[in-house]
Amino acid sequence: MSSSLFQLPDELIITTLAQTFPCRETQIRTLATLLYPTAAPCQNLVLYGTEATGKTAITTALLELLEKDNKEDGPTVKYAIVNSIECITTRHLFESLVGKVSDALQWETRPSRCETVSQLTVELSKMLKYTPRPDDFRFVLVFDGIDRQREAPFTLLPALARLSEIIPCITSVFIVTSPHANFLRTPFVTSVHFPNYTKPEFVAILATNPPPALSSATPEETADLWGRFTGAVHDALARSASRTLPAFRHACATLWPRFTAPILAGTHGPREFSKLLVAARVHFQDERLLDPGIVAIPTYSRSKNLAASTSASASLPVTITTTQQNITNGNMESGAAAAAKNGAISPVKQSTTTTNTQPLKPATGAVAIAIATTDLATLLPTTARILLIAGYLASHNPTKHDLTLFSTHHHGRRRKRGGLSVGVVGRGRGPNGRSKHRKIARKLLGAHAFVLERMLAIFTAVRREWDPKGDVIDSDVSMAIATLASLRLLTRVGGGGVAGSGSGSADPLDHGGKWRVNVGWEVVRGLGRSMGVEVEEWLVE
Repeated sequence: MSSSLFQLPDELIITTLAQTFPCRETQIRTLATLLYPTAAPCQNLVLYGTEATGKTAITTALLELLEKDNKEDGPTVKYAIVNSIECITTRHLFESLVGKVSDALQWETRPSRCETVSQLTVELSKMLKYTPRPDDFRFVLVFDGIDRQREAPFTLLPALARLSEIIPCITSVFIVTSPHANFLRTPFVTSVHFPNYTKPEFVAILATNPPPALSSATPEETADLWGRFTGAVHDALARSASRTLPAFRHACATLWPRFTAPILAGTHGPREFSKLLVAARVHFQDERLLDPGIVAIPTYSRSKNLAASTSASASLPVTITTTQQNITNGNMESGAAAAAKNGAISPVKQSTTTTNTQPLKPATGAVAIAIATTDLATLLPTTARILLIAGYLASHNPTKHDLTLFSTHHHGRRRKRGGLSVGVVGRGRGPNGRSKHRKIARKLLGAHAFVLERMLAIFTAVRREWDPKGDVIDSDVSMAIATLASLRLLTRVGGGGVAGSGSGSADPLDHGGKWRVNVGWEVVRGLGRSMGVEVEEWLVE
């Protein structure tokens, strides 16, 4: 037995793990103290925290180092880890546990069956209790994800927690997500919390492994830019799409080549972080880049961003590449090199490539339509899209201008916004006929309520022009309105058939109520451009 009653493991083990898992030194030291035989070993230990906070990885790495540090005259640590997600039934869990314990102890025979907790206790007692062991011997049983065990009886966890009462040399570690109060049914259980990483911790962890230096920047400039970039990614995507460390690392690896593309193209420098952030803001707003799929991300967005970032690059020859892509977690250096060489801005595997050298121009025509098209434009049918745009026009255009915008009685065609821009010299106006006071565009203001009949009238006036080949019947319109209402793209704000108002039914097709569109300008503009319609021409400012 050791000469000291209390002795911590080697400091080199804790230092190594702290360097491998940054921002987790407190949890590492706590685990080492509670698992080491000569420190403060406990019978049951609960590790809890949200997904991807390092519970399993740190526990496995610590036990591996403690087992390798076993000395002839020192304490001995053995362990067995069972992943409950991989076990189909409780019997599968018991037999997997007995098999891993026998492998760790190099036991001669393995039991053929182990169906109950009683049989599990008997088999573990044969190997750990009735076999002579040193006084400072400790065997750690790790139950990973035990709260997700399939077909688990309510007595499973309390029974596993009492194994250490029967076999004193056992420490049972339960790794769970969110344990409820007294879920082990024991008087006292030691718990270690693994909280989610904060923004400084996310940035510090990714700073330990920065990407390779850019071709036009020094390693110090690249490291500084990488730190500021990870902070911007956290502010943009951490709460919505990158809450865990693997997701955050994947987001940074995916956006880094797109963020540094202007540097490789020579339009911006590595120290111009604000300009780089403005040029890449469209990527920070698009979560599709973080969702892997079989649909390729358009590569022509680079020409749009570069054209918007500089006015002197209109005659700069650039190689634009059209590829069939498969987004991967590849090397960021290869992704950046591909972006500089071929015009593709993501780490991709190219299968089919066609290159054409042409002057760099802002995206127009079909390319602009494809860039601005959102997922909602591909999910909604044509009738629903026209109805939603008609609702947006009804919410943002004054009623008095409907006759001028949508009537063809006097002009044979709709005037759109061009017929409303002519001013009259008079009170409050200058000599050129324009108003002296600047007005806020109505599309920047909140949506106003409108009656359903007005939206249907606008829909009837524009559907032949926006969808000449479409053959719409009344049932399609009613179904589209019901769909938009169920998706909360159109919301009822009062009148007629509001539920609970006592003035009628809650039928979404009741024409007596008032409605309001529940989508913004960017979405509506994308819907319009998916059909070749510029919605801005139909708005009265």
